[in-house]
Amino acid sequence: MQLRNYLPKTLFGRMLSIILVPMILVQVITVFIFYERHWDTVTRHMASQLAAEIGLLADRLGPDPDDATIELIQTTGWQYFSFPIQYSPDAQFIGINQQAPESYAEDMLRRELRHRLKQNWHVNLTSDPSLIFVDLELQTGVLRIYASRKRIFSSTSWTFFGWTLGSSILLFAVALMFLRGQVQPILRLANAARALGLGRQAHDYRLEGAREVRLAGRAFQAMRHRIIRQLNERTEMLAGVSHDLRTPLTRIRLQLALMGETEDARAIRADLAEMEDMIDAYLSFAAGEGEEPSEDTDLQKMLERIIAQTRQAHGFDITFLPPSSALPVFPLRRKTIRRAIENVISNATAYATRAEVSVRYRNDEVTITIDDNGAGIPAERRADALRPFVRLETSRNRQTGGTGLGLSITNDIILGHGGELTLADAPMGGLRVIMKLPV
Repeated sequence: MQLRNYLPKTLFGRMLSIILVPMILVQVITVFIFYERHWDTVTRHMASQLAAEIGLLADRLGPDPDDATIELIQTTGWQYFSFPIQYSPDAQFIGINQQAPESYAEDMLRRELRHRLKQNWHVNLTSDPSLIFVDLELQTGVLRIYASRKRIFSSTSWTFFGWTLGSSILLFAVALMFLRGQVQPILRLANAARALGLGRQAHDYRLEGAREVRLAGRAFQAMRHRIIRQLNERTEMLAGVSHDLRTPLTRIRLQLALMGETEDARAIRADLAEMEDMIDAYLSFAAGEGEEPSEDTDLQKMLERIIAQTRQAHGFDITFLPPSSALPVFPLRRKTIRRAIENVISNATAYATRAEVSVRYRNDEVTITIDDNGAGIPAERRADALRPFVRLETSRNRQTGGTGLGLSITNDIILGHGGELTLADAPMGGLRVIMKLPV
């Protein structure tokens, strides 16, 4: 497994990780140092002070104190150390602590008491949630000294932990707010660029964000206007030239009508019909670059209608393999994408006797595959077949009506939708045309 497989995929997630990971590491290191140093030092000093106070009282008490001494110790412990002291003359001494300490504070207190007390003693930190007590064994009984648990358990650790957690949450909220504001302009720029790449309506991008984002936005705007201007000029030029050619062709047709039926007139009429077919193809090529708006389209229903019309109009043996899962409805330029599919199917009807159309949806991409059993296209000529005005030899030549624009128009339409068109060998022995469209 590579590390990149576990990293966030979005820019927002990665930027947030860049901020959060160091911040969490710093907080963890700080807390670790605090508990290793501060907690150790403070706990040791508190345990040492408590043991010293208890030791002072034990030294003044002696091994066999009288009632007056015990009363004096009780008064002194409460007055100076806030120790409630209880003397039980007939109590049974529990014994010296043998079990392992349950906490670091208890371990520190036991260590200090071993150095301070000469009598046998027993400490208990678990019986009462707010008090601890130390039993001293005397010859006449047991003296129990009570102390608050706060004497050895510091509350600053919880304060520090709460401050660390609170500051982390505050910093995370501030970072989240500012990161969202910085990522949104980049996201809008990416959406505008994606819409342009998919051939959809890309509205003017409003410059915003940091200096680098604005610079990329200006470059995108210039690129978008240049592409749109180039496409419009190309379309207008081709449409204008094709339209203007019809005027002299019309004059030639009138002159042919006056010439009568001769061998030369028939030859000229054949050439004239071929020229008109070429002009119609040029106009169709220009129409493929038009500004048709994108609409939500059910591609599966469109394919079913085209195949049904092909069967009815030509009696052609064509089958459709529906996808295993329903295709999503996504934006397409309906007329142009229909023209692209019809161009490929019309080639199959002209050069083959049987065809098969299949479609599938995977990884946000719809793939249309059209196979036929015709002559196919050699692998070394497939790149030429996608170029405009290039005619191939043998079965795909001008004598069968080809003008060299069918696959070129289809390729331009698919590329205009941000997709890809590929030619390959069909399992049926002919040509396979693969059209991929991003959803």
